[in-house]
Amino acid sequence: MFRNWRIGSVNGALLAAYFIPAWTLVAFNIMVAPVHGLYERPSVAVALFLSDHLDMAGMSTVRAAWLLALGRLTVVAFFLIYLALLCIRRTRKNGGSDEALGIALAIGSLISFASMVMASKVGEMAALRLHATELLLLLGAAIVVVIEKPAAAPKTVEIAAPLGLEQAELLHNR
Repeated sequence: MFRNWRIGSVNGALLAAYFIPAWTLVAFNIMVAPVHGLYERPSVAVALFLSDHLDMAGMSTVRAAWLLALGRLTVVAFFLIYLALLCIRRTRKNGGSDEALGIALAIGSLISFASMVMASKVGEMAALRLHATELLLLLGAAIVVVIEKPAAAPKTVEIAAPLGLEQAELLHNR
């Protein structure tokens, strides 16, 4: 059963098992109460950076919080698409699900990197460790996906069958 599973597939599935519940919960907390959800541990560095360095207040902070929630839900959606494509044997075997994983890794890495930089600017060490860990997980999975190529399909050689007696050898038959 597990003969056609690649290391990148298993690694992507494990990443999805972490990021789907964690980032969905954070995004829904932000959607329900934008300011309160933004000041929780996973997003506190972004909130402090927005309020301290960019001088955002009121509705601008709420819009930025919703944008962060939308970005996190986009990553979750691509991880869900990846898991759905991973369930199809033929797609998993030829690496067809790697595109959805690559998009999730790229957007997630961008969000984690930006959050890590913001956490370092405001001096929030716990958030810095969280975002650095998430970034390393995403970059490690991206390296595995890039290096590990799917198995090549076996090449078949077509041998021209000899013409039967009833077929004339014309120029367009060659």
